[in-house]
Amino acid sequence: MHIPDGFLSTPVWATLDAAAAPAVVYLTRRAQRSLEENKVPLLGVLGAFVFAAQMINFPVGPGTTGHLVGGALLAFTLGPAPASMVMVAILAVQALVFQDGGILALGANITNMAVMGVLAGYLPFHIWGATRWRGFSVFAGGALSVLVSACLALAELLISGVRMPGSVLSVSLALFTVSAILEGAITLAVLRALEKVQPKTIHYPRPGRSPVLAGVALTAVLLATVGVLFAASGPDGIEKVLNLHAGSLQVNLLRQASTGILGLAMIYGACLVIGRVASRRRSL
Repeated sequence: MHIPDGFLSTPVWATLDAAAAPAVVYLTRRAQRSLEENKVPLLGVLGAFVFAAQMINFPVGPGTTGHLVGGALLAFTLGPAPASMVMVAILAVQALVFQDGGILALGANITNMAVMGVLAGYLPFHIWGATRWRGFSVFAGGALSVLVSACLALAELLISGVRMPGSVLSVSLALFTVSAILEGAITLAVLRALEKVQPKTIHYPRPGRSPVLAGVALTAVLLATVGVLFAASGPDGIEKVLNLHAGSLQVNLLRQASTGILGLAMIYGACLVIGRVASRRRSL
């Protein structure tokens, strides 16, 4: 799902970088209005969990893999604005430290996943979350977040002149649809599990007081270390398209597991800083 550098044309990545900056500022201010200081640890734990989950690729088609994006999951537990801030932190650390996604293309990835993906994922829940269609809204939100992000990424590549034969584009869309369905199913399963253990997790989380957070944190560590050893090794949908233009890289799983722990610590720390700054400004 991450777009690396070298594939977007200068006008495209520059425009998206310019658009992402004010969007992040606006969403940060929105987050400050609702973020309470006692919810700050939740940002760090869920940010680390989503970062770790994104490291685990699962097969979605021949030679192609997908992974949890997590934007909708964050939106359902934190609210859309704080969720976007967490996704921005994840994408920034991935690009600047782990070279997962380009630095010049960071604005595009933020726009696709942290802004439009999160907001699109939250929309069904906003409409149907308080009705008997709550479960459907969670599933639909998870699926929609992936489809919107993927379609935006494909459109940006096409506008930049990356050639995609009709057959490749059709297959890519089909694979993204499969990934979206899996995202929706995983998001729904995680939300139901959290609600079963602590019914008020979505609307009234209690950071630092609930064993649920410890469980999520432990799962994040296991995903980043042990889980990666069982992850599928193929490229995801965007990477499969781009690999038509560039060679694939071999991944050292043990190295990835060790850097995963570093990534968890960095994401957790970044989310804590963002959360504390936002909550303190809100109290002023």
